[in-house]
Amino acid sequence: MNILVIAEHDNVSLKADTHKVVAAATAIGGDITVLVAGLNVGDVAQHAAKLTGVTKVLVADNACYEHHLAENLGLLVADLGKDYSHILASASTTGKNFLPRTAALLDVGQISDIISVIASDTFTRPFYAGNAIATVKSKDSVKVITVRTSAFDNVEETATADVVAIDNAHDAGISSYVSSELTKSERPELGSARIIISGGRGMQNGDNFKMLEEVADKLGAGVGASRAAVDAGFVSNDMQVGQTGKIVAPELYIAVGISGAIQHLAGMKDSKVIVAINKDPEAPIFQIADYGLEADLFDAIPELSSKL
Repeated sequence: MNILVIAEHDNVSLKADTHKVVAAATAIGGDITVLVAGLNVGDVAQHAAKLTGVTKVLVADNACYEHHLAENLGLLVADLGKDYSHILASASTTGKNFLPRTAALLDVGQISDIISVIASDTFTRPFYAGNAIATVKSKDSVKVITVRTSAFDNVEETATADVVAIDNAHDAGISSYVSSELTKSERPELGSARIIISGGRGMQNGDNFKMLEEVADKLGAGVGASRAAVDAGFVSNDMQVGQTGKIVAPELYIAVGISGAIQHLAGMKDSKVIVAINKDPEAPIFQIADYGLEADLFDAIPELSSKL
């Protein structure tokens, strides 16, 4: 079997999600090729070549791929993908944008959000906000798959794969890049943070999130929020953790003033250690927490910060 993994990157550095997609590819078994499509992505390709299990890196270095427009990237992956048994990408904004187009062009079904590999044609994926797990078997000649990266561990960097430049350029000419509005922060991104501290409706207002930011800075953590906090206007939606936000699985997740609605749990329950701070002893978050503190967060967080 030949597996094509689409690298996740920003044209400068390889994102950790790619390590985890390669881990999923390794579980399937076979020769793994990584595709790096972008502009001036030489450093990204060299990094991808180090991922354990990767045998080849294809580099499509062209201006039409600089901003990862789904219309262009979908054409490229479909063109290359017909020679592979599996095509894998992260279930990120980018992956969810271009890969369905690839599947349509190849006339196959897509398997979304896999969390484990049972066999080369059989996978599991969550639905009903993670309350049920479906086992999906595909008979398609090419398996097109998005990977929920929170369910897989990073592969190591011990390989020295060949890096091959390709001259494929697919500019569909039906979309163009206009601009990006990115949130800039010195704190780690939620998707790659080892520690995350999140606040919910119990924070009462956006100003009180400064308490969490103080703790986060001492722990080197990312700061997240529940949908209730985002909908209430406390913080921006790029901080949202949950079914309709970011799916995370850090080593430590601290939930502050979060009741634990099913939609939030779907986005963080795979965290290695979960700590919950809530004054309501009946809060559902305590049912999945490894450590629970029944306390008023306005007492507990300042004390935690002082102890740190």
